[in-house]
Amino acid sequence: MRRLKSDADIGRIRESAALVKESLGLLRRSVRPGITTADLNEIASRFLASRGAQPAFLGYMDYPAAICVSINDEVIHGIPGKRRLQDGDIVGVDLGVEIDGYFADAALTVPVGEIPDEVRRLLEVTEECLRLGIGQAVAGNRIRDISNAIFEHAREAGYGVVRQYCGHGVGFAVHEDPQVPNYPGGGENPRLKPGMVLAIEPMLNLGTSETSVLDDGWTVVTGDGRASAHFEHTIAILKDRTEVLTA
Repeated sequence: MRRLKSDADIGRIRESAALVKESLGLLRRSVRPGITTADLNEIASRFLASRGAQPAFLGYMDYPAAICVSINDEVIHGIPGKRRLQDGDIVGVDLGVEIDGYFADAALTVPVGEIPDEVRRLLEVTEECLRLGIGQAVAGNRIRDISNAIFEHAREAGYGVVRQYCGHGVGFAVHEDPQVPNYPGGGENPRLKPGMVLAIEPMLNLGTSETSVLDDGWTVVTGDGRASAHFEHTIAILKDRTEVLTA
């Protein structure tokens, strides 16, 4: 069921999105060699608590942390712990925020020190895919227009596009309909309408598009052990424009 958001609803989602932006900026600045992923989780938890907000992922389907931290070949859903970041790593940080029942969600992938050129290019193209997908997220288009834009740019660059996980509606819950795939599939293809709020999130792999899940039941890794990048924004489709709430 897809529930459209009113202007008042979108105003409240903006508040959550503003904290997502601030939190991710703080986490980006905190990423450095030697810091643990648990340290990053603590930074986010303390910051959100100081603002009276809730981490949307904590407890969602029993997820045990405030943020997801995914390193190198980890695609998404990495659980924070004792692992220390090292020079040359890339770190995907995914964060959802709830304020009084309104949700926003965003992610970015950050280099730790110097990274190989081929990995830096992967980050650049993944972020470009996000921008291109958002460019198609306008009233009157369809979900598949977003999917096509992401997929074609990734394919031209030669990257694997993760198919098992996708973007989604957001706002009244951390995950809502509709799904927003990063490839043009044959599933549901609703028309985009004012009042839709979506989380668009391309996930590209340096090699294969295949993935698997580790024994922790959460951490998704690439099928060939090569790097993966993930970027995400929450957007609101309005009558006259599309607003990137977490930009």
